[in-house]
Amino acid sequence: MGKKVTICGVDTSALPKLTQQQSNELLVKIANGDNSARSYFINCNLRLVLSIAQRYSYKVDNLDDIFQIGCVGLIKAVDNFRVDVGVRFSTYAVPMILGEIRRYLREGSVRVSRGVRDVAYQALQTRERLERESVDEASIEMIADEMKLPVYKVLYCLDAISDPISLSEAVYSDDEDSLSLEDHIPDKKCSESVWAENVTLFDALRSLDEKEKNILLKRYFEGKTQTEVSQEIGLSQAQISRLEKNAMSELRNGMA
Repeated sequence: MGKKVTICGVDTSALPKLTQQQSNELLVKIANGDNSARSYFINCNLRLVLSIAQRYSYKVDNLDDIFQIGCVGLIKAVDNFRVDVGVRFSTYAVPMILGEIRRYLREGSVRVSRGVRDVAYQALQTRERLERESVDEASIEMIADEMKLPVYKVLYCLDAISDPISLSEAVYSDDEDSLSLEDHIPDKKCSESVWAENVTLFDALRSLDEKEKNILLKRYFEGKTQTEVSQEIGLSQAQISRLEKNAMSELRNGMA
């Protein structure tokens, strides 16, 4: 039995483990639009997110925050991964998870300017005063009119001081079922135009020779530098750079 780690309400020791064959079968189903396979596959790979998030535990007070940001990277990896590229999912997913976490740590918390905070607090005071003077609930339009400000500005300032909430936060729950905030967010990445672009891209990739294809996969799917690729393949960095440029040129011509 694995070591029990509970994070964001998830007991990672109880998560199912997948063989490589099972992973590939699920990824094929996901590519064909199977949402239940997608949810199950994401759940099975939460251990991967945890293993990466734990590297940054010393930088944050709450590991849950890092874990949730890492989950965003995992979801992006699942939605963009293609089995026919010939790369293991974990190899593709790790850089994306790391990228999301590093971006979060680099940008830090959103800082709200004093002017925005002042407008927001004034709006809260105005709402309180209007509701004291009337039995009705004060609308944003009423508050904006009282403050002589555009509605969009009042909404923007109030949103800016609102505490962020977890996508996993339950918005409805009963004895048999529950719905979280993420269940209400539409997936706009699976549009027909995006699907067509991906098909064109991978058709173009197949037209490259193995050496050029391998270089592009390592550079743009595994996130490696030209120096790292040159060490792995056994070519100079100048040769890697030239082959990469040639391959990118062929891709552009193939997708034109």
